[in-house]
Amino acid sequence: MNNAVQEFISITPWTIIFQICNLLILVALMKKFLFKRVMAILEARQQEIDGIYGDADKAKIDAEQMKAEYTERMSNARAEADRLVKNAVDTANRRGETIVQEARDEAIHLKQKAEADIELERRKAYSELVGEISGMAVDIAGKMVEREINAEDHRELVEEFIKSAGEAS
Repeated sequence: MNNAVQEFISITPWTIIFQICNLLILVALMKKFLFKRVMAILEARQQEIDGIYGDADKAKIDAEQMKAEYTERMSNARAEADRLVKNAVDTANRRGETIVQEARDEAIHLKQKAEADIELERRKAYSELVGEISGMAVDIAGKMVEREINAEDHRELVEEFIKSAGEAS
């Protein structure tokens, strides 16, 4: 039995050479049929991954451009809004100044008209007063002519003139 085990475990040079040849043939066949296909699949996978990364980079660049455009548009919109507000404020200020000036002019006009009316009424009152005083003076003169006047009568006529002037006003 020892011999049978020894033959089973023994190393023969021809067996090793055939096993090496088998291994080389197997590697050559695997290289020819298996590795080329695997490498083609890996290469296609690599190109697909590179394409995905390229698309992602392009999308990132596009997003950055869109963000820059958005920021610029927002800046322009703010500037336009500021300009519109400034124009509106300027217009409102000018309109307010115009309204105030018109009100001042109207007030001056009304004041001048009132002063003219007051002057007219004063002159009218003065004319009436002069007329009344003239009438009273004529009355007094008429009474004086009708009778002889002494100092006491003169004093009474003056008092009567003052009373009638007070009642007339």
